[in-house]
Amino acid sequence: MQTTIEHRVVELETKCAYQEDALQVLSDALARQQRDIEQLQLLCRQLQERITSGGEPLFQGTAQDNIPPHW
Repeated sequence: MQTTIEHRVVELETKCAYQEDALQVLSDALARQQRDIEQLQLLCRQLQERITSGGEPLFQGTAQDNIPPHW
């Protein structure tokens, strides 16, 4: 009886350790994704400001420059 309880406790502790590790991996991934999102939001704001301020054009040229040579 005692060995069965000990075995179950060891099994539960093992499962708990794996779950703690998985939770840490997920937490780290979430933190990285949050940093990436914040960087992308900053970039979007900068691009929006550039577009609305009428700054340097995003495209230098004419529509004729984009026509493939086979046209």
